[in-house]
Amino acid sequence: MSLHPSLKVDTAGAQQRTVLTRIERIKDLIKKGLWQDGQKVTSLPKTKIVKIKARKIKIDKEADDKDKK
Repeated sequence: MSLHPSLKVDTAGAQQRTVLTRIERIKDLIKKGLWQDGQKVTSLPKTKIVKIKARKIKIDKEADDKDKK
C-alpha cells in the first residue's frame, strides 16, 4: 500500500521556526547575559530570531586559471 502524498515528510516542512520555546528563549537570554538567577520564567522579554541565508560563491574563472598554472 502506498503513502498518500500529503503524509510524506518533505524538506519544505523543515523551515526555520519563527517562535522559540521557553527553554530556547532562556538559553538565548543567558548567552546575552540578560538572565538573572531567580527570575520568573513567565513573561520573558522578546528575543529576536536571526535568519541566516546561504550565499552562492561566485567563482572567477580568470583567477582560477591563474591559480592552476
